[in-house]
Amino acid sequence: MLHIGSLLEKNDRLLVIEGKLSHRFEAPKKILENQGKKTIVFSTHKHPHKHVANIFDTRKSILDITNSSDDQELYEKLTRPPLTLEKAFVEENFNDFYVETNYTANELGALHFYEKDAGEYITSGVVVVKTENSYNASIHRLLLLDDKRFAARIVPRHLFTVLMKYRSEKKELPITILVGAHPLVVLAASTNPTYGLFELGSLPHFTGEKIRIVKSPLYGNPVPLGTSFVVEARITLEDTDEGPFIDALMTYDKVRKQPVIEIDGVWKISVTEPYYYSLLPGGYEHAFLMGLPREARIYHTVQQVVPYVKKVRLTMASGGWLHCIISIRKTHDGDGKNAIMAAFTGHPSLKHVVVVDDDIDPDNHEEVEWAIATRFQADKDLILIREARGSTLDPSSRDGITAKMGIDATVPVNEREKYERGRIPG
Repeated sequence: MLHIGSLLEKNDRLLVIEGKLSHRFEAPKKILENQGKKTIVFSTHKHPHKHVANIFDTRKSILDITNSSDDQELYEKLTRPPLTLEKAFVEENFNDFYVETNYTANELGALHFYEKDAGEYITSGVVVVKTENSYNASIHRLLLLDDKRFAARIVPRHLFTVLMKYRSEKKELPITILVGAHPLVVLAASTNPTYGLFELGSLPHFTGEKIRIVKSPLYGNPVPLGTSFVVEARITLEDTDEGPFIDALMTYDKVRKQPVIEIDGVWKISVTEPYYYSLLPGGYEHAFLMGLPREARIYHTVQQVVPYVKKVRLTMASGGWLHCIISIRKTHDGDGKNAIMAAFTGHPSLKHVVVVDDDIDPDNHEEVEWAIATRFQADKDLILIREARGSTLDPSSRDGITAKMGIDATVPVNEREKYERGRIPG
């Protein structure tokens, strides 16, 4: 059973915060203060269950939770196609594990994170919807409107495709929202396989076994057993203002007209304690959950043009999204530039790429800066691409149109001694 509580039992950096925190600013501040240091469990004055945050906020915790020995094994799991429903899941009886509640949208766990946010948001909700031949799972921020309704930010991807089909027929779209889902479920929902493949079919790649699921009570959507709350709802034909809201780059996303979701019922897990998974917008977990599937794809595409790729890092300062540092072992001059072009192919939202040799650690930004200072000449090692499609998250872009830059900070193959970095032995 994929339940958040199972991760707390063996967590060696757990901090339980006594008393109750305000859901406005106080709880988010505690998450921010402890990210990268402590997994925290806390309660609020508003919500009847506990919150958990900072579970998936370090490389070590990610490797542990995904049962991966190193980055390469994690990337391999993230880039494997999802399994079919028959191969991925074993179905259990919903009523054996869940009970209906009188929860309102107000009680589910939404927090008010930043001062200019439009209001209280659920940030870790996984929306599951039936497609023509399968299902789709994706994460969408949910702005609390009232006891029964949310506004959802839905970007033009797979859920948007299904929604537009329903709206063209003037029909509301039935959905199931997974609240308090295990981080592996959230990670799987963050991947972007081909439309028609169910993202949660990737879960056995991490667990090594079939996933126990239940079918949601009203709409029959698959729910990984252990999810704390199962919310049955509809995306209505109504739109409303959504935003501003802090996104991955710690800047405010603008106000848009977005679809209204209306709740039809809330069920909670009955065989163990429910938890709400609090994800801090712009925080480490946000960056890892959003960026890791893209980091894996970059590794895979660069590996196709360069024989040895040591490490790939989407940087925290760029929201785990816009900037990438790649270390390679060159065998031919030109490998660095090929790696840059492959990285842009693997993750089209990338804005800047730095390629270094395998004696430079991408996790050590001082080493990376040293490599740029000593191994890079702008007139021959710079790749500049103008007027390219990038990321709308970048406030300096023009509706996503941006300039992209690649820095080849690798040494010429036959001149390694000239660029050797001094080291003290022992």
